[in-house]
Amino acid sequence: MSSDLLVDLHDDLGGDDSPSAALDQLKLVQDKPWPPDDPVSISKSATDIKSLSEGSHLSRDDPFYEIAKHQIVEVAGDDNFGRKVIVFSACRMPPHNQLDHHKLLMYLKQTLDKYVESDYTLIYFHHGMTSENKLSLSWLRDAYREFERKYKKNIKAFYIVHPTMFIRTVLIFFKPLISFKFGRKIHYVNYLSELEEIVKCDQLVIPSRVRAYDDKIRLNLKPSVVPGPISPPRSPPLPFQQFGVPLSLLRDRGADSEGIPMVMRDMITFLKEHGLQTEGIFRRSANVSLVKNIQLKYNSGEEVNFFQIEDVHLAAVILKTFLRELPEPLLTYKLYNDVVNFQNVDSDSQVITIRNMLMSLPEENYASLRFLIKFLSEVSAESEVNKMTNTNLAVVFGPNLLWGQDAAMTLSSIGPINNFTRTLLDLHEEVFGQ
Repeated sequence: MSSDLLVDLHDDLGGDDSPSAALDQLKLVQDKPWPPDDPVSISKSATDIKSLSEGSHLSRDDPFYEIAKHQIVEVAGDDNFGRKVIVFSACRMPPHNQLDHHKLLMYLKQTLDKYVESDYTLIYFHHGMTSENKLSLSWLRDAYREFERKYKKNIKAFYIVHPTMFIRTVLIFFKPLISFKFGRKIHYVNYLSELEEIVKCDQLVIPSRVRAYDDKIRLNLKPSVVPGPISPPRSPPLPFQQFGVPLSLLRDRGADSEGIPMVMRDMITFLKEHGLQTEGIFRRSANVSLVKNIQLKYNSGEEVNFFQIEDVHLAAVILKTFLRELPEPLLTYKLYNDVVNFQNVDSDSQVITIRNMLMSLPEENYASLRFLIKFLSEVSAESEVNKMTNTNLAVVFGPNLLWGQDAAMTLSSIGPINNFTRTLLDLHEEVFGQ
C-alpha cells in the first residue's frame, strides 16, 4: 500500500504510533492459502444444488451443509424500500479451525445469486467478531474481488451495525480497492433503533448477543441521547388508513364487492395494463419519498391515480409494501406450520392439500390471495419478456405472503414458504378454478 494510505490509517487511529504500528492493528489471522475448489460443488449445476434458502434443512451430504448450519448468512424479508435483505452475523462465526472460509465465501455467493438480479440490501452485524474468528485481510480482499459487477450493481445499501474502530480502519485500508460508487453505499449504524429507518427490526433474525450488546451500549448513554425504542407502539389507525390495518377493517374502506382492498385493486389494475411486459417487474426498488407520499395519500383518503403517475416499479413496490405491512400476513399465522411443512406433501396430493389449507382463510384473505395469484400468473405468462417466472415471483412474494408469529424470517422458513408460493402459482388453475 502507498505511504499516503499508511498516513491515513495513522490519522484515523488517532494515536502517535508509527504507520507500521497502525498496520499491526489490522493483523487479523495469518494468511493461509485457499483450499482447492470442491470438485463436488464444481460438478453440480445450479439446478442440482439444493436451495440454499433452506438453511439448516440442507442435507448432510450437501457441499454447503457445514456452512449453512451456523446460520451466519440469512435472508430476511424486504426492507422499507421493497428490497430483499441479506444478513451476515459475525457472532455466529465459529473459530477459524471450525470453518472453511473459502466455502463460506462460495455459500454467500450462492445465496446472493438468488437475489442479485433484484435490488437488495446487505446488513452486517459486526459485534461478536473476535481474535478467534476474524477473517483475514486476504479473505476480505479476495471477497471484494470475487463479487463481480452483477453483485455490486444491484446492492443498494451495505449497513455495518455496531462498527468498531477496527472495522472503520479496515475500510480505510481497503479504500484504494473500493470503487467510489460502492463506497457511497456503505453506511454505519450505531444502534439497532437506527435500523428502523431501513427495515422493521422484528423481521430480522438479530442474534441475542447482538441485542444484548445493543442494550448495554444504550444503557451507557446519557438519557437525553438514548435512541428511542426499536418498536414503538402502533398508533390508532386513521379514519381512511389503508396501510398497516387488518383486511377485515379494509372491507369498509373502499374494498370492492369481493373484498379486494383498494390498494391491491388499484396497483394490480394498473400493472395488468402497463407492467406485464416490463423486464424486472417486482425486482426494482422505488424512491422512498415517493412510496411514503403514495402511502400518505391513501391513508388520508386522497384519490391516487396511477394511470397518471405511470410508474410501473413504484406501483410494484406499493403492492409489496401493502402486503408486508398487514398486521397479520395474507396467509395468516394459522397456516404458518402447514405452509412450512408443505414440502413433505406428495405431489399427487398437493392440490387438495392446498385447497383444504386455504379453506381456513377468512373470506377477505381468500379473495385477496386469489386475486393476487391470478394476477401473478399473468405476469409469469409474460416471463420471456419480463423475466419473472413462477420461481422468481415466489422468491419475491413468498416472504410478503407469510412470516412467523414473531416475524423472524430465517433461511429455514423462507425456503419452504417460497416453495409453497411457487407451487401455488404452478397449480393456481386447479386450486382456484378458471
